[in-house]
Amino acid sequence: MVDQRGGEGHFILTGSAVPPQEGEKDKGRKKSVVRRHTGTGRFTWLTMRPMTLWESRESTGEVSLAELFAGNLDVSGESRLEVEDLAYAICRGGWPEAVTARHGRAALRKAKSYLDAVVEEDIHRVDGVEKNPQRVRALLRSLARNVSTLATGETIMADVRANDSTISDKTLSAYLNALRRIFVVEDVPAWSPNLRSRSAIRTSSKRQFADPSIAAAALGVTPEKLMLDFRTFGFFLESLAARDLRVYVDALGGTVRHYRDESGLESDFIIDLDDGRWAAVEVKKGVHDIDEGAANLNTLVKTVDTGRMGEPVFRLVLTGTPFAYTRPDGVIVCPLGCLRP
Repeated sequence: MVDQRGGEGHFILTGSAVPPQEGEKDKGRKKSVVRRHTGTGRFTWLTMRPMTLWESRESTGEVSLAELFAGNLDVSGESRLEVEDLAYAICRGGWPEAVTARHGRAALRKAKSYLDAVVEEDIHRVDGVEKNPQRVRALLRSLARNVSTLATGETIMADVRANDSTISDKTLSAYLNALRRIFVVEDVPAWSPNLRSRSAIRTSSKRQFADPSIAAAALGVTPEKLMLDFRTFGFFLESLAARDLRVYVDALGGTVRHYRDESGLESDFIIDLDDGRWAAVEVKKGVHDIDEGAANLNTLVKTVDTGRMGEPVFRLVLTGTPFAYTRPDGVIVCPLGCLRP
């Protein structure tokens, strides 16, 4: 039909993240064969992600990334989300059924149910190879414990081997790849700009999930527990920011990356648009952390060879605080509860 009609945008094709493979068996019964079309010249692939705070109508949308990239940098706004609301949004996630659930506790159970389905079924279906559910859960717990960090493979392996000394590097790699293929794990790749500095750039990816609720479910974290541990809350808030930024930046035609060099200079996120424009983003949970985030961004700009990379269009500190505004030094402060594409 695509060939007969010509033109674009006639169909939207959706389906399972893990379609059955040819010859796959289910409890002794051979499933119908799925024959795949490459889509070359006919399809454009889109990655679907959980709902953002803007899509769930929890963000006021008073600060637009598109407007910031257009040069409109004088912002203002007030988030409706208190810290407790953000903790709940992290643990609930952006799953449509959870967002629309009438009862808070029922919504929180959605992420746990999703995690159980991943462990018990989805991860086995991706390549037709049975995997040890206890190992999968141990791996997910380790990844969740190291969310929003540059934890190495050795760190993850040490965590898993604490309770399973027989697992091999090859097996762990296969499990990680399976989690990526079913869109559970989605690490943030490193950004490599041209620098005047001689400091080496760390090119390892930052550990992240497709949704922060997966990490919360893996660790048994509830909104109440997050409120008692603000250090952990900070890592999970960054995970929430990663989810929303990916969706917003996809709409603008770009990629979300992170930056860190061996001197410790970092930016939690670099928004890298296809047309060469870029912006640097830090995530800070509280008012007292904003100055530190702004200072990191200003130092990064001084380090990057802007003669070759160009100046960043904006520097942004995303927060769990109430108010959006532009600082005297030009750094924009914006609550996650005010952001939209």
